[in-house]
Formats: sequence, C-alpha cells, structure tokens
Amino acid sequence: MSQEKKFETQAIRTQIATTSAQEHATPLYLTSSFLYQDAEEMRAAFAGENDKNIYSRFTNPNYQELVDKVCLMEGAEAGYAFATGMSAIFSTFAALLSAGDHVVSCRSIFGSTHTVFQKIFPKWQIETTYVDIKTPASWQEAIQPNTKVLYVETPTNPGVDLVDLAWLGKFAKQNELILIVDNCFATPYLQQPIKYGADLVIHSATKFMDGQGRVMGGVTVGRQDLIDEVYAFSRSAGPAISPFNAWVISKSLETLGLRMDRHCDNALKLAQFLEGHERVAWVKYPFLPSHPMHEVAKKQMKAGGGMVSFGIKGGAENGKQFLNNIAMCSLTANLGDSRTIVTHPWSTTHAKLSEEERQKVDITPELIRVSTGLEHVDDIIADIDQALNKAF
Repeated sequence: MSQEKKFETQAIRTQIATTSAQEHATPLYLTSSFLYQDAEEMRAAFAGENDKNIYSRFTNPNYQELVDKVCLMEGAEAGYAFATGMSAIFSTFAALLSAGDHVVSCRSIFGSTHTVFQKIFPKWQIETTYVDIKTPASWQEAIQPNTKVLYVETPTNPGVDLVDLAWLGKFAKQNELILIVDNCFATPYLQQPIKYGADLVIHSATKFMDGQGRVMGGVTVGRQDLIDEVYAFSRSAGPAISPFNAWVISKSLETLGLRMDRHCDNALKLAQFLEGHERVAWVKYPFLPSHPMHEVAKKQMKAGGGMVSFGIKGGAENGKQFLNNIAMCSLTANLGDSRTIVTHPWSTTHAKLSEEERQKVDITPELIRVSTGLEHVDDIIADIDQALNKAF
C-alpha cells in the first residue's frame, strides 16, 4: 500500500498528463476551444458523459491542474478556479443562494465582500446578518428559518482575529448550514478548514498562492454536490480564470510551503519587535501569546501566517506620517507578496465601510496592516522602525 505523499510533494508532483512531447513542466494551453474525434465524442462531451474539455470558459487543462492541487491541499472533493478572489466569492454565493435566503457572516470581512453582502445581494432579496467573531456564543440569535450559509474569514482581514474552526464546524452542522470559510490568510499549508467541518473553502489565489503579485485568481473547493452548483452557474456566467494565470499560480504552488515558512518566521519576529516598540499601542499576530485566540491558533494552524496588524500611537495623523516615511516596504493594497507591504485599511481597503461599520470590526484610524514579505527580516524591521520613529 503506497504511503500518502506529503503536502510539499503533492504541490510539486500534481500535474496533468504529459502530451506526446513528453514535457517535464506542464505546457500552457492557450486555446479557447478543443477538438473531438467524431460527432459522438463531441455529443458526449456536451452532455457531460465524458471528461473532454469543451471550451476554456468551462474547463482547461491548466485550470484543472490548479484545481487538482488545491483540492489535494485542502482535502476537498472538487473545485472551480476563477479570474479573481472576489469572483470566487460572488459566484459561489450566487450559485448557492436564491431570493429569500439569508446569510450569517462574521462582521470582520474584506471590504469588497461587505459590499456584495450589503449593496448587491439585497437587490435579489438576499439578506445578511453580521455576527461578532469575538463572541461566537451570540451567533445562535442570528440564525433565522431561511438562513442557508454561514461565512467566516479566519484569520480575518485586516484585524487578524480568529474563530475556533472545530466549534464552528459543529455549530454549522447543528444548524444545518452550509459553512464557507475564506482561508486566504492562512493558505492550505497552514490550515485546512474542511477537516473541521467546512463545506467549502475559498481562496484569493492572487495573494499567497501566486506569492509574487503577478497575476489574479480565485479558487473554491469543497463538497462535490456544492461545486456542481458553482460550476453550473459559472459555466454560463463566465468568471473562469485564464489558462495563463492558472498556469502561473499552479507553478507558484510548488513553492508555497517554502515561502509560507519564511513568511511566518519573518512575521513572528516582526510582531515580537513591534510588541516592544514604544511607538506601538498594540500588536495582533496569531502566534504571539498576547493574541486573544493564541491557543486556538496553535490548535488549528501550523504557524501564524504572514499578516501582522498593529496600532500606531497618535492615531490617523501619525499613521499617515508613518506611511509617508516608509522607504523599502511597499505601499499598496495587495498582500501575500514576496515583498513586504504596508497598508492603512481605514483609508484604503475598507474605506467604503461607514465609520460605524469600521469601528465595529476594530478597523480604527491607527490600524496598520503588514503583509510580511520574504526579504531579510532585519531589513523589514529596520524600515518599519525608522518610519515609526520619524512619525513622532
């Protein structure tokens, strides 16, 4: 009996079948459509009776390799790859929800996801109730007879808060809800929500999966029956990833484990440095003992991830000065890059939320989000230190 291969080996060795050219690396399949041997093979393909590719809006070998890898990493039955992380989120919900359905979501979510829940879905009579990720005991009150989906990010964006996945899986099952987990911050290398009862897991592959800020993509994996619905919707709606982007991300996944080890090591050292800095009011990082959910983090995550959040003393004005004094790190709204990125969520990624909505999820004017990169940690710390000191 063959032994199941380890994560890193699966990430490298999971490839589609070679062609007659016997290439060692998967080639790019830059084609819109595919050929058939005869009319019967073509008919069977369109009827779903064989696994032949039809059209790259539906399937493509590069797309399939990416999905196969993420399914193995997450322990999922099936999946679908999208053009962006937000197209994965929107299409997954749109495929599963109907007018009159209700969603319960943690309040701490990405700004664009909030916009979908609050601005777009109400047009289709789909309502969302937010719950506080810090007080899961109160979530039962949010469940309604028409509640269909429970959605969370863990760790959250940008506050790096957590929810206990073991508790969450049981809660969803008890209430007969479809549990969807955004696993973007942790990646499947650090955390596999399906083990704890998640039905679907969503990733913005633009982030740590690509890892170098080059291409965009999204992936949803999980239960076969649910993915069948996602596929049926997406086949007509057309949010599929391009073959090129799928190829880039699939190749990037070969080094995900190596990269995440370095991201985590650098992030922990940065968080420890910030915790002792006189200009810093507070620090949140899952593997710091001071994190409120530190014990949960150690239970469900292999390491703490690459994201650190902290509050700069003096609020928004000092935060602005801090950003203006950054010399090496990048000022941009992306994350999960090989380069360290510093962001001010209050004025950028979550600016579309009202002040009250931002305050409710602890997105305050002093909050700084750091996506810790792969540079030498001494250089990362030196840049952030000098920028903090110049801000006062």
